[in-house]
Amino acid sequence: MKAERTRAALLVLALGCGLAGAAQAQDYVRADCRAQLDPGPLRFDTSLHQRWYRRFWTGDCDHLPLCIPGSPNWNSIVGKLLVRGGPTEQAALLPKACRLGQMIGLEWARDKKVRRIDTRDLHAFKGQLEVSGDALRGVEQVEASARTKMAR
Repeated sequence: MKAERTRAALLVLALGCGLAGAAQAQDYVRADCRAQLDPGPLRFDTSLHQRWYRRFWTGDCDHLPLCIPGSPNWNSIVGKLLVRGGPTEQAALLPKACRLGQMIGLEWARDKKVRRIDTRDLHAFKGQLEVSGDALRGVEQVEASARTKMAR
């Protein structure tokens, strides 16, 4: 009986630690985006992949090689998109912009030898978003462009 309680307590502790790690895994993503992201576990090729993904969202280099900190970063881009979209578009725009960031960021952060979206693409996507007269349409256009690049 005591052994069963000990095993149960260890299981609860292990599950709790695992859930805490998962909850903090994307604490660097804007709070309003976290609930919008694909809830499945993120798959990083390496710890460097994970650190570059964090850079994509925050602009923080965290001692990454050849990294330039600051903007653009996806957290700030989402904020600008929401302002441009206005209150009427925010409900539709937020989940699309957040999921687009997850998709693009995971691919861009991969090793240069295997990624299909590079820094030039990020600049092109940012330009597409800026020139689009409609924020929601711009996000949809960038998503189509990114999916095309990733299908290659």
